[in-house]
Amino acid sequence: MCELLILIIIPSLMLGAQSIGVCYGKLANNLPTESEVINLYKSNNIGKMRIYSPDQATLQALKGSNIELIVDVTNEKLQSLTDAGAASDWVQRNIVSFSSGVSFKYIAVGNEIHPGDGEANFVLPAMKNVQSAINSASLQGKIKVSTSIDTSLLGKSYPPNDGAFSDAAKGYIKPIANFLTQNGSPLLANVYPYFAYTGDRSIDLQYALFNSKGSSNGTGYQNLFDAQLDALYAALEKVKAPDVKIVVSESGWPSEGDSAATTNNAGTYYRNLIAHVKGGTPKKPQGPIETYLFAMFNENQKDGAQEQHYGLFSPDKQPKYQLSFS
Repeated sequence: MCELLILIIIPSLMLGAQSIGVCYGKLANNLPTESEVINLYKSNNIGKMRIYSPDQATLQALKGSNIELIVDVTNEKLQSLTDAGAASDWVQRNIVSFSSGVSFKYIAVGNEIHPGDGEANFVLPAMKNVQSAINSASLQGKIKVSTSIDTSLLGKSYPPNDGAFSDAAKGYIKPIANFLTQNGSPLLANVYPYFAYTGDRSIDLQYALFNSKGSSNGTGYQNLFDAQLDALYAALEKVKAPDVKIVVSESGWPSEGDSAATTNNAGTYYRNLIAHVKGGTPKKPQGPIETYLFAMFNENQKDGAQEQHYGLFSPDKQPKYQLSFS
């Protein structure tokens, strides 16, 4: 009996402590059914998922799966959720009605909004209204409200400890960071060494792929991922939000579309990233780093060759790389 109890407890502890999730995008016309996708997550011990809208079929398929979920408020929806009633309806329809069977963890109110975007003024009011609706449903201890940014908001990123948001981004991000601090919520950040490398080929490819042996620069950083993440942490400190944790809501490497976008490089990146985020960064050594790989499938209706080739799996559910998620 004791041995059976141990066997039951250990897998559940492993799932609870898992730091790796995978983003599930659906911009394709050849993907498996939602139920098949959930089964694919479970069979590969992937315990976390991000979806980019509250897709009802996906939410139905997630019921009872225990897969922890990030669900996005789409950028197109932000303005409407500046109305408190509309935000309450959105939360009731997409969160509360599924909350007994779906393990919601974060709500990402907007994805990669920049200070000059038309939606920028809607992000914080929408976050506040969604938070109020979550509080009214007594779910505030279970679900955290945030937004997902990218590293282009940084005006300075090197050396990492000098990381700072750009002058244009400070006015946008500071009140959001205050909101996150007040509510004990993390900042969601999409972190892509691939884009940094392809934007500056003087960067060592092996540094971007976690393959550097020993320190690659005078700052003591051995990989670009840690350098990008710690630059964001330094930037948060400079806007008086030192206690806000960062969850990496996307990170990936395409297998086609550029000379650096090869199956070998992508497989190397994903394998090394999965192993690396079990620990921390030089600035935040206490790991693991909660990280969501982008993405589950190649998506043939996305724009651009690179964008169509981030999948860890082909649409026929065959793995593109040999990865262990547990």
